[in-house]
Amino acid sequence: MAERLLKQEEIDALLGAQSQAEPSVADTSAAATGVTLTAQEEDALGEIGNISMGSAATTLSELLNQKVIITSPRVEVTTEEALLRTFTVPYMIIKVRYTEGLAGISLLVIKMADVAVIADLMMGGTGENPPATLGELEISATAEAMNQMMGAGATALAEVFNRTINIAPPEVSIFDVEGQKKLPLEFGDQIVVVYFRMTVDELLNTEIMQILSVETAREIAALLWQNYLPEAAESTSSAPKEEVPSGAGAARESAAPVHAPGAQEEPVLSVASVPVDQRKLELILDIPLKVTVVLGRTRRSIKEILSLGPGSIVELAALASEPVEVLVNGTLVARGEVVVVNENFGVQITSIVTPQERLQYLAQHK
Repeated sequence: MAERLLKQEEIDALLGAQSQAEPSVADTSAAATGVTLTAQEEDALGEIGNISMGSAATTLSELLNQKVIITSPRVEVTTEEALLRTFTVPYMIIKVRYTEGLAGISLLVIKMADVAVIADLMMGGTGENPPATLGELEISATAEAMNQMMGAGATALAEVFNRTINIAPPEVSIFDVEGQKKLPLEFGDQIVVVYFRMTVDELLNTEIMQILSVETAREIAALLWQNYLPEAAESTSSAPKEEVPSGAGAARESAAPVHAPGAQEEPVLSVASVPVDQRKLELILDIPLKVTVVLGRTRRSIKEILSLGPGSIVELAALASEPVEVLVNGTLVARGEVVVVNENFGVQITSIVTPQERLQYLAQHK
């Protein structure tokens, strides 16, 4: 019997039936939840993650006496079920409840193998030979470190939002992939996960997670845009209002007032108005930070990169008169000019990048 070739319609039908019968296990995207965040909300959460986790990294660095960097936030809307399918090893979960300034809870999730390294450092070890199993003492030591990290993160949020933010004592639990099927959540199945890359000197290069409810994530994003870019916060609001009244939402009503007599006036951010505990500040003044100066950037094809050799010139997408960028731990903080000091290259700072300018840059480049 001659074989009959399938028509394109029949092929499409078969593929469609297969995709419905066998959903992808790795599908943790927003398409699986039906809920999405706007690009501005994701940018705001990433910026807040950089600020709060940067402060948490500073605290952990002091506790461990090691260089700690937490960077590269990546925001994803997913479901608890889809996230748990990616868990293949035990995790420590630190649950933080906001008692003032924000509503809801936040979960910090870290692998138990990484917890063992942190515990070894907390107990005076080198971190190179962490214990295979953790006892109550090691877990308590790590929980204390996580407690101080989350407290530092909450303090950073309070300074950014210019409002008081308090948290209850964190609750620590161990998630065993063999015996547990649920996270200690208090909201619906749809969640927002912010992934961070954490490095501890040369001992750890891992990924940690922060889990929020969609409502809490949107509240945080709205507060950030409202404090620094009221016009951007207005554009992300679901209500079609042209002004910026106080009734734009519960999160907006509870936010710290922005003193702007007219909606058309440019908001002014006063960093000096944020109270800072001088004693706490002195504790971190000796922590080293990596300062990088970027002359310029460019894009080249793989062929051009492979053809590079001694004497090759790479032209940057920057004019000779343009200021260079000064980055601290990968974050743009200032711009300046290249100078020569005692036969060494240096940078003379010409301008400091304010948080408002950083957010305006994000809004303009999305």
